Amino acid sequence: MAEEKNEMEQLGSKEEQIGFHKGALSTLAKERQELARILQIVEQLMQMHIGGLKELGIDLQKQAEQTVQQQEKKRPIEDIL
Repeated sequence: MAEEKNEMEQLGSKEEQIGFHKGALSTLAKERQELARILQIVEQLMQMHIGGLKELGIDLQKQAEQTVQQQEKKRPIEDIL
């Protein structure tokens, strides 16, 4: 009789744990969807600003390439030491 009661308590606890984990996963999935939506909005805004700079004659791709070239010319700290 005591074993059955103990087993029922553990089962209830296990059911609660399952519910807790399922609820957490459901909430996190919704959070992930919202984060993806926010990232899409940010990307659209960035593309809009890039387009605006292009209209003003600013070539971000060229500037990025120049920055990479400048960084490649810098000596690594190991060489300086």
